[in-house]
Amino acid sequence: MPELPEVETTVRGLTPVLAGQRIARVQLRRADLRRAFPIDLGQRLTGATVTALGRRAKYGLIDTDRGDTLVFHLGMSGRWRVDPAELLPHDHLVIETDAGRILALNDPRRFGSLDLFRTAEVPAWPPFVALGPEPLSDALTGAYLERALTGRVAPIKAMLLDQRIVAGLGNIYVCEALFEAGIRPSRPAGQIARARLDRLAEKIKAVLLLAIEAGGSSLRDYAKPDGELGYFSKQFKVYGREGEPCLCAGGGTVKRYADGGRSTWWCPRCQR
Repeated sequence: MPELPEVETTVRGLTPVLAGQRIARVQLRRADLRRAFPIDLGQRLTGATVTALGRRAKYGLIDTDRGDTLVFHLGMSGRWRVDPAELLPHDHLVIETDAGRILALNDPRRFGSLDLFRTAEVPAWPPFVALGPEPLSDALTGAYLERALTGRVAPIKAMLLDQRIVAGLGNIYVCEALFEAGIRPSRPAGQIARARLDRLAEKIKAVLLLAIEAGGSSLRDYAKPDGELGYFSKQFKVYGREGEPCLCAGGGTVKRYADGGRSTWWCPRCQR
């Protein structure tokens, strides 16, 4: 599933193509993805000018001069394709600008979503109201984590994956950040000292920024809008490296365990 860096990379890739452009044509090639498209989506987007693009957690945002915001989620396999040579069977939404640029939302598994709201109402959308702070914002600090995790006995990894604690984090980057911070994924969240939480907040930001710089991680279906593959997967320290030597001086070996159907990779020597 595309995580925060992949969505951020997608938004950055769409911005030079869409920002300031008028939408000339909208083609809906099916009626739904994970849920039905808004019935007036095509009418409200056609003729509108895109004023800004952004991201909240794992959602992309496209604002128009009509006071509307298109909110997209890439689900398990979604990606935007820019100026495709031909449309594919799983290109479910196609947008054409006055400048002749074409964007196709491709989603073979159809676990993604498209919603259209009045821009002023977006912050009050229930999925957004429940979200914690953005991990790249100044709001994510060791002090914040200490307050949010006090008394929590659940594993720190599970707490970081809880979107109410921190918005947008997923399995890949939580595994990598916990490794960089030297924290065992199964450690009870409420038992982690403040100094270690300070370091964890720093490493979460550092890992995400590196991943964004690398264009995200291309696993299974994900690719950037220009069709290129993100290469952060080549920099994984623990994710997907079970049985391989830990990339540190400690001489450890990367281990994996499964919890609730989700795998966790970590180094028992480095992470305490």
